[in-house]
Amino acid sequence: MHTITLKSDDTFYNTLEEMVKTLHTTKSDLIRKAVVYYKDALEKERLKEQIKNASFKVREENLKISQEFDSTLNDGL
Repeated sequence: MHTITLKSDDTFYNTLEEMVKTLHTTKSDLIRKAVVYYKDALEKERLKEQIKNASFKVREENLKISQEFDSTLNDGL
């Protein structure tokens, strides 16, 4: 394992201490879990954005296809 030194203000430190007592864990474990949780949250947001962009692309393509289909309904055939 590697050692990381972290400087913090009193508010952060007190919050960390309070959480450690409430969760019955160590500061190191809490910080490790927080980093993993944050990484996962960022990944979910990235995937959500990719899905949203893909959805808009599909929506645009569907609109074009629908408009092309509608134009064939009025061609008299």
